[in-house]
Amino acid sequence: MTDFFKGIPAIRYEGPDSGTDFAFRHYSPDEVVAGRRMEDHLRFSIAYWHSFAWPGGDPFGGQTFERPWFGDTMALARLKADVAFEMFEILGVPYYCFHDADVRPEGGSFAENTARLNEITDYFAEKMQATGKKLLWGTANLFSHRRFMAGAATNPDPEAFAFSAATIKTCMDATMKLGGENYVLWGGREGYETLLNTDMGRERAQAGRMLQMVVDYKHKIGFKGAILIEPKPQEPTKHQYDYDVATVYGLLKDFGLEGEVRMNIEQGHAILAGHSFEHELAVARELGIFGSIDMNRNDYQSGWDTDQFPNNVPEMMLAYYEVLRAGGFTTGGTNFDAKLRRQSLDPADLILAHVGAMDACAAGLKAAARMLEDGKLEAARAERYAGWDGPRGKALLASDLSAIAAMVEKEGINPEPRSGRQERLENLVNRYL
Repeated sequence: MTDFFKGIPAIRYEGPDSGTDFAFRHYSPDEVVAGRRMEDHLRFSIAYWHSFAWPGGDPFGGQTFERPWFGDTMALARLKADVAFEMFEILGVPYYCFHDADVRPEGGSFAENTARLNEITDYFAEKMQATGKKLLWGTANLFSHRRFMAGAATNPDPEAFAFSAATIKTCMDATMKLGGENYVLWGGREGYETLLNTDMGRERAQAGRMLQMVVDYKHKIGFKGAILIEPKPQEPTKHQYDYDVATVYGLLKDFGLEGEVRMNIEQGHAILAGHSFEHELAVARELGIFGSIDMNRNDYQSGWDTDQFPNNVPEMMLAYYEVLRAGGFTTGGTNFDAKLRRQSLDPADLILAHVGAMDACAAGLKAAARMLEDGKLEAARAERYAGWDGPRGKALLASDLSAIAAMVEKEGINPEPRSGRQERLENLVNRYL
């Protein structure tokens, strides 16, 4: 045991009237919502990187956090793991996620990186066995080191592509060894700044080929989890090949992978792409590629990915409504890809940020379940499109322009607009909060 969280109790459900900060008011793991335990619906996961590896910097300033495990030795990596698993226990979350660079110090070579990753994953395995915690997904950090400044799969240097492919292999091996339920590809720098020095077609083909290699390797080693892509618009690169769900789906279709890869969708990235979170979730659901979510929020007044802990229950209700419409999570879950504000220095801040986020997610899920069970929103939607379910609507879609034009002229069709009733539906949604 460490003393980093000394004096902080295990968080328990105490209900809405609890008088302590260190309690859940909405998240009750065993409460049944829409036929499933709340814990099984939400499948909470803690992000290793923001919680334990991030030093507190922003685009205009450096480190503000001082953590006892910060440093470049394996002894400190093990201390970091000790603290991490203590936090997982305090919060009672079932899952965690990591990049390779979060959990082991950077070595002087690929071989040293691999050895260090293998050493720390062995340590993780012992802790998982002791605590019952599970790995939601693993991934490779192919964006922080200077070798990736021009991308990983899309890099103009073949050696950078090779180093990236080899790193992905080791991270997939580690994920499988730890029983991970997914493997995520997050293309932080898979894009470009200017077309003046970019061969877009070549880079896109490289990205597709790398993804094919990942899928081939999944089947080669018998990995039963899902391969997920996390769409990422702009920031840090200006134009990203994985901009949003629809863009990624086009890439998957081009390379014959739409049946092999699903989406890990982040709320903050949806905002940077100019979408709502529920839009991205709905697109993935409609295309049959919904997988998992990174739950956070962005500051709507800032132009970068602020990765704040979620606290907007109405927004979260709409997100979980789409998750429920997709049938809920299978291998995926709710990962908190969120970080403290750089002035929030105390260990208690890290715990309470997750407590508030978990409560907000639970409140959003319960409201979404009530709205779906009530059925009024779906009934209103069905009524709006009812004409397409009748003989006329079906005949139109099976017809051609000439026949339709003749019919419109013969019958004197001249439609009057009908109200979309948006405000009425917005009022309806608010009743479930």
